[in-house]
Amino acid sequence: MFELAIVWEWAQFAVRWLHVVTAIAWIGSSFYFVALDLGLVKRPGLPEGVSGEEWQVHGGGFYHLQKYMVAPANMPEHLVWFKWESYMTWVSGFLMLVLVYYGGADLFLVNRSVLDVSAPIAILISLASLSIGWLFYHYLCKSPLGKHTVLLMLLLYVLLIFMAWGYTHLFTGRAAFLHMGAFTATIMTANVFFVIIPNQKIVVADLKAGRTPDPRLGKEAKQRSTHNNYLTLPVIFFMLSNHYPLAFATTFNWVIAALVFLMGVTIRHYFNTVHARKGEPNWTWLLTAIIFIVIMWLSTSPRMLTSENPDTAVAPAFEKFAGDPHFDAAKQIVSTRCSMCHAAEPVYEGIHRPPLDVRFETDSEIASRANQIYLQAGRSHAMPPGNVTGMTPDERETLVAWYRSSVSGKKNE
Repeated sequence: MFELAIVWEWAQFAVRWLHVVTAIAWIGSSFYFVALDLGLVKRPGLPEGVSGEEWQVHGGGFYHLQKYMVAPANMPEHLVWFKWESYMTWVSGFLMLVLVYYGGADLFLVNRSVLDVSAPIAILISLASLSIGWLFYHYLCKSPLGKHTVLLMLLLYVLLIFMAWGYTHLFTGRAAFLHMGAFTATIMTANVFFVIIPNQKIVVADLKAGRTPDPRLGKEAKQRSTHNNYLTLPVIFFMLSNHYPLAFATTFNWVIAALVFLMGVTIRHYFNTVHARKGEPNWTWLLTAIIFIVIMWLSTSPRMLTSENPDTAVAPAFEKFAGDPHFDAAKQIVSTRCSMCHAAEPVYEGIHRPPLDVRFETDSEIASRANQIYLQAGRSHAMPPGNVTGMTPDERETLVAWYRSSVSGKKNE
């Protein structure tokens, strides 16, 4: 029979794989249609209602694409709807949030030195922030301010900065950045689900009923699509950030998040301008590099790294690991084989910061990572990397015995 820890680990892997696959599909189609839309050319002789056309070559064939600003006079028999890529990206991402951050809330979500709340309360805060944030954004777009494109984008940016600041005052740094990705992705998918697709369906229904579609519906959908276009790259950054503590575990992590959104704008501005055949604004790459250098400085100078791990008492959820009879032996192994890298000041050559900001210098830090130690060094040989510190099979068995004893409550193994 499979152990829960093994099943849980593979479930995370499967959902993460699904998330990556669906995200590739969504982002790929999104970027393609934005480039197509910007590259359309108005030529004489186009059918009535066509705003532009584009000729493309791919896979050994030529494609002739035309865009109707509202809709064609007669509906085609078959329409391809691009929506499930977005929906499944969000669903799989939410499942990842549940499996990793809700399932491991005491370790990955709650930072009691920031906000001392229970895991269920932290999860409720997380869920509320995702839904309330979308509603605020949605009605901001629906308000008279929504008619002013630049002003609306600035207000959206202020909202994102506020959420970044707020999340870093609610959760661990890693969870704060993950939630910024989830918050932004929720806005993007909700735009598709509540605005873009419904508006298109109304247009289709009007055409079938012989009514003239309202051009406002297309403009509203286009506005939301534009927002999605500029938010995509920051979402990818935040989803990758959990591997880089210099991004999420620093004093000014919320400022870094704010700058990441600016980089998303500068990069997309370059590609959007090129695809629209309006030149090559290479200055955007210089500006992006400058912003990235500022981010690097904010994360390292002066020394501002903050610990995500408890350094005093063991959290109640992990007391069973620190109180197990096998703990002293496991602690000795971890201190001998792992702490040269996983310390505030690593001594292993070439390692200047503890990988993933994971430290094994106190009972609390070791006990709180029992599950990861078991999977990474007990059941697998992922750690130490290349077994550079020479962890023996017997030592790995001791780590397994410690974890199993703690979980089962049987102290005589």
